[in-house]
Amino acid sequence: MELLLQTAGSLVAILALAGLAWWMKLGGMPRLDSEDAVHRAAAEVEDGFTPLATATDAGGTAALARDGAGRIMVIKRHGNRFAGRVLGPAGQARVSGRSLIVDAGEARFGSVILTLPDAQAWADAINRVNGPQHA
Repeated sequence: MELLLQTAGSLVAILALAGLAWWMKLGGMPRLDSEDAVHRAAAEVEDGFTPLATATDAGGTAALARDGAGRIMVIKRHGNRFAGRVLGPAGQARVSGRSLIVDAGEARFGSVILTLPDAQAWADAINRVNGPQHA
């Protein structure tokens, strides 16, 4: 009987904490589901980065943003936040089907896979910006 009461008490406590987290809007899975969301995420990654063109992954978990200087930023979900990198000379992109695979050139950041209707155009832009002619 005592074990049953402990289990019930633990269950009530867990549900109360989950309800409190939901009420406080903690956790959750943020999405890049609009151009405004991409703009906010890009501004969080680098202060002053103002995208002129964006592309959002079909699942809303990653995006690309290009600013007026031609720099391209790749943004991905990292936990319940977003992380991003402005692609440098080591950045590369390739297309596999409708997926664009972007390697920021940093092992710790990893590759980002985006499902885009215009994947080849973004791959060309990334590889052109980061190609040897811009060294």
